[in-house]
Parts: sequence; C-alpha cells; structure tokens
Amino acid sequence: CIGMEKDLDIWREKIDALNEQILKLLNERAECALAVGQIKREAGLPLHAPDRETIILNRIRELNGGPLSHEAAQRVFRQIIDESLRLEEDHAEENE
Repeated sequence: CIGMEKDLDIWREKIDALNEQILKLLNERAECALAVGQIKREAGLPLHAPDRETIILNRIRELNGGPLSHEAAQRVFRQIIDESLRLEEDHAEENE
C-alpha cells in the first residue's frame, strides 16, 4: 500500500509540473492572441475568423498521436480558441 501511495505521489507531482507548463503556454498563447486581435482591429478585420479556426482544428487532428481521441483534442483546442476570442473581445472593449 505504501508503494502504491508513493507511485501515486510521483504521478501527481508529474501532473502538477505539466499543469504548470500548460498554464505558462496558455498564457503565452493568450498574449499572441491579443497581439493578433490588435492587428485585426487596426486593419478593420473581424476578430473571429472561422476559416482560421478550421485550419487550427484540422492541424490538431493531424498532429494528435493520442491517447486523447481526435475529437477530445479538438474539443480542448476549441475551448482554447473560444477563450482567446473572448479575451480579444474583452480587450477590444477596454480600448474603446
């Protein structure tokens, strides 16, 4: 039982470290999305680009090697895209 708890602790520590890296990358991606949003606003382009979203999701499907299913990976990235768009919209409202 003690060995199992130790194994569980090791895996949890690894997950915690990965969560930290994922959060850092998500925030880095959000900064990029804000820059893209600024460029779009200056150019008079709409913030939401459905064609670009499709390209991103198709690329995720191509890159995915599992164990997440293609659909699961795409759901995660669809949520990331939605949050990025929300961030761009909120930032646009703040700068009006």
